[in-house]
Amino acid sequence: MKIAFYFLTIAIFTISTLFSQNTSEKISTATSNVSLLKKEFVIPNLNNISHKIWIYLPPDYNSTSKKYSVIYMHDAQNLFDKSTSYAGEWEVDETLNKLYEKTGKGFIVVGIENGGEERINEYTPWKNEKYGGGKGAIYVDFIVNILKPYIDKNYRTKSQQKYTGLIGSSLGGLISYYGGLQYPETFGKIGALSTSFWFSKKVVDFTQEKGNLKNVKLFLLVGGKEGEDTDKDTQKMKELLLKTGFKSKNLKTKINPEGEHNEAFWRSEFLEVVSWLYHIK
Repeated sequence: MKIAFYFLTIAIFTISTLFSQNTSEKISTATSNVSLLKKEFVIPNLNNISHKIWIYLPPDYNSTSKKYSVIYMHDAQNLFDKSTSYAGEWEVDETLNKLYEKTGKGFIVVGIENGGEERINEYTPWKNEKYGGGKGAIYVDFIVNILKPYIDKNYRTKSQQKYTGLIGSSLGGLISYYGGLQYPETFGKIGALSTSFWFSKKVVDFTQEKGNLKNVKLFLLVGGKEGEDTDKDTQKMKELLLKTGFKSKNLKTKINPEGEHNEAFWRSEFLEVVSWLYHIK
């Protein structure tokens, strides 16, 4: 838990200061099929922050009339572009471009920028006595009821549950886990990476209430160098899910002995997470 919270506090500080700096001199590493939506979103009842939305489109999007699976992701500042990342990027665009070249499988990725100092509030469904938070339900409701309908209307998406993913890390893993169990009719593929299960004990009651799911796939990832608590918490949640009735064939838990709590780790595992969730070999 100490390692996870250290990363959390560093993230809050660096995110909140990142955009006060002049980033125009930094070289963008985003590929040409990544763009920012012209429309920004203020999330009702959450905060007054205007959230930018990043869109990754598959390489063949403009040359076909196909529809695509959609993956919703958090911390968009860190997904595609080193110049906006505070700790290295996931290289989601490069990874999916290579996957397309190899398999012909294409995805739309919708990246939602976090609200800087409001990140804890946005990504935590429950309050922590020491660290606050607890507005994550509002954030997930926004994705389900406002952002997803907008994306489905304006892009060629496969809008059904079985094609729709939600992936994040750390607190982003926690809110992805919550979103998948809270809205199983919306999200069929969940990637919860290095999930901050420690943040609230209420996650246990929530899992017992919501975990008996039949048609949701869940990938739990943790690194062996993230701290003993993170490893144990992930294992406990796996056991609890299976006990509630979550189908074992739909649940994958991976512990990478060398994994640390950072973007480099999540970048290295992203392809496997997507490939398993979407049955890509």
